[in-house]
Amino acid sequence: MAGYYVLSKTGSGAFRFALKAGNHEIILVSENYVAKNSAEKGIASVQKNAPDDAKYERLIAKDGQFYFNLKAGNGEIIGTSEMYKSTQGRDNGIESVQKNGPTTDIHDETAPEA
Repeated sequence: MAGYYVLSKTGSGAFRFALKAGNHEIILVSENYVAKNSAEKGIASVQKNAPDDAKYERLIAKDGQFYFNLKAGNGEIIGTSEMYKSTQGRDNGIESVQKNGPTTDIHDETAPEA
C-alpha cells in the first residue's frame, strides 16, 4: 500500500497535514497554516522536495533522540518527523518520506460530510 496525505483542521481552526506511510504510521507532519490553500501548497512542496536527500536536515533533540526536518528550496521547514531512538530509525524515516512523499493521494478531512 502506498503512502498518503491527511489534510485536517485543528480545534483552533488552523490547517495542517500529515504524510502517512502505507501502514498508516505518520512519517512527517507540517506546521499549522492559517489558510487551507497554504497547507495544500505545503503538500505540493513535500511532493516536490521529498526525493532530494539534500533537503533533509538530520538533527538530535535535547533528550538525545533523533529526528529530521524536510526543507523547501528556500530553506523553510515544510515538515518534521517523529522522534526516533536511533540514527537508523531516523534514516529509515527519511527513506520512507522519499518514497511516499511524491504521492498525489490526499485525504481531505476538512471537507464537510455529505
